[in-house]
Amino acid sequence: MKIVIGSDEAGFDLKNQIKDYIETKGYEIIDAGCYSKEPVLYPLMAEAACKKIVAGECERGILICGTGIGMAMTANKMTGIRAAVAHDILSVERAVLSNNAQVICFGARIIAFQYVTRLVDRFLELSYLDGPSTPKIECMAQIENKYARR
Repeated sequence: MKIVIGSDEAGFDLKNQIKDYIETKGYEIIDAGCYSKEPVLYPLMAEAACKKIVAGECERGILICGTGIGMAMTANKMTGIRAAVAHDILSVERAVLSNNAQVICFGARIIAFQYVTRLVDRFLELSYLDGPSTPKIECMAQIENKYARR
């Protein structure tokens, strides 16, 4: 599985820790930025990362900013992306199993790396299974397409 990771300056350190951790697990990781602690606009970092998923270059994504909220909001503006803020195991599980999320967002000011490793492991080991949530996901896609700019 190929994973894209991105952050703003607030999430820079946590991004690098997660990146190193994921690489030890044998996953291929693409770093979509940022590449320093210089201030950047987090929407541009979310867009750069999610473009890799939309293009089929990566299967999953991890985004980090101060709270995870701005990254998730931006990612969800992109057609075909389902992103969730997840700071606990249940949120990670429901994001993937119930909502077929390909992107998980973390807040570097909220969660410690030691706990993030458990969430990342769970995120990467789960796969969405077609089932009771499928009509909900299809409905989300219909709404997304209805309001997409053409």
